[in-house]
Formats: sequence, C-alpha cells, structure tokens
Amino acid sequence: MKINPTNNPLRTPHGSLPVFRHESERLTKFSDISSHLRKFNHSADYELSPKQCAEVLAYSQLINEKLSPALEYVWWMDPKNFVEFSRPLYAKLLPFPTNFYYPGQYEKHAKQLLFSLYNEDEDPQVIETAVYKEAEECITLLATKLGEKDYFFGQSPCSLDAVVFAHLAPLLKAPLPSSVLQNHLKACTNLTRFISRILQRFFPKDIQESDQKERQSNKPDNSNIDAEFPHKLRNYAITALFATVAMAAFAISAGIIELSIEDPASSEDDDE
Repeated sequence: MKINPTNNPLRTPHGSLPVFRHESERLTKFSDISSHLRKFNHSADYELSPKQCAEVLAYSQLINEKLSPALEYVWWMDPKNFVEFSRPLYAKLLPFPTNFYYPGQYEKHAKQLLFSLYNEDEDPQVIETAVYKEAEECITLLATKLGEKDYFFGQSPCSLDAVVFAHLAPLLKAPLPSSVLQNHLKACTNLTRFISRILQRFFPKDIQESDQKERQSNKPDNSNIDAEFPHKLRNYAITALFATVAMAAFAISAGIIELSIEDPASSEDDDE
C-alpha cells in the first residue's frame, strides 16, 4: 500500500477524503474498502470465529447509530466547538479556496443527519442531551467489551478495533472547548490506553510530528504565523476580486447596473 497524503478534496472523485484506489476502483467508505479487500484475501477478521464476526458487525452498527451522530454534533453543531475549533482548524488545513466552502458543507451535513433523527424544531439543548446520552452509553459498552485486553478480540486488531479507534481517537486528542463527551471518554481509562497503544504501534511517525509541532507551538515566536500563511496577501486579493465580480454580476442581473454596447461604425455615422 502506498499512502499519498493530501488535504485537497477537489482531487478526489466525490469531493471527500480518504480515497482508496485499486486498479479501476475508487472507494471512500470503510465498508466498501473492506469488502473490496476481502476479494483479494485481505482482512483483519479472518482469524475470528463466526460468533466474533457477528459481534464485530453488531458493535460496528451500534457505533454508527449511537456514536457517529454525537461526533457530528461535537464537531459541527456545538456552537463553541464549531466557532473556536472546527471551523478555524479546517479553514487552516484545507487549501484555498476550499477552506471557505467545505466547513460550511460539513456543518450542513451534520445538521441534516441530526434533524433526520430529531425534530428540527426541538430545543437544541434537548437534542444535545439526547445524542450525548446515547453516545456515552455506547462508549461505556465499548469499554466493558474491551475490558483489560489489548484489543477487542485476541492479540491483534480486527476491523472493530479500527472502527473504534477511528471514532474515538480524534475525540480524545482534539483540544475541544466544549468537552462533555470527551470527558466521559477520558474516564474510560482502558479505552484511552487502547487508543494510545494503537497510536504508538501503527502511527509512531505521526506521534513524533505531533509532539514536535506542539513543542513549537508552545514557543512564543510570531515568525511562525508568516510561515503558516505564506500567501496570505495573495489569498486576500483573490477573495476580494471574487467578491467584487460576484457583486457586479448580481447588480447586472438585478438591473441595478445596465451595460450597453455601442457599435463604433454607427458612432462614426452619427458624427458625420
């Protein structure tokens, strides 16, 4: 497997990351990628019994139904997290001009998901309480299932370990201003050790880079700002130009500004 890091969704078939490419296949969903790999005898679940495979499926479905909506709420619907963390983070990490577009799309997707599960006219506090309650119950069940084992089944990770890690690692590591669900996860110490174990075993390079960036960010050096945004003036100019063109187009379409094209030949005849 060759990994090509990118932060540009425009380079993908459907505008979303990650993308798994193999021969003519272009896949973005975890379930589709797993099914495709099984065709070539690649699976983390081959050593599991039929009963264990059924449990993997059941817990994965539980995570999808109970935990995923809460994470969407944490990232994109919690006002404090969205304004102070999620939107600025994605605006910084995504390339211009996608950083103006995708955070709003992610917020819109989260709202569509939550409002499909709860009444749109419901009190936001009621929705928050409901999604957090179900997510906390799910995390507690996962902690009980894991117990003191290194992984959920046996001495090596299976697909359930991957699903749990993918959902819980960002929740644990993100510096969230509003951290109700994060605090519940931190109280499940066996799950926090589980996340740290996978990070150290499978992502040692990422841990080193993260630690290095954290040390640099703690240094009071204003020169880092210019390094992080080397094309800030250019981006401002392009944004201003885009806004000007958009306003002009609106003014023309609304009839506020009228354009007339005069034929030079007819002007000469008039002069004569």
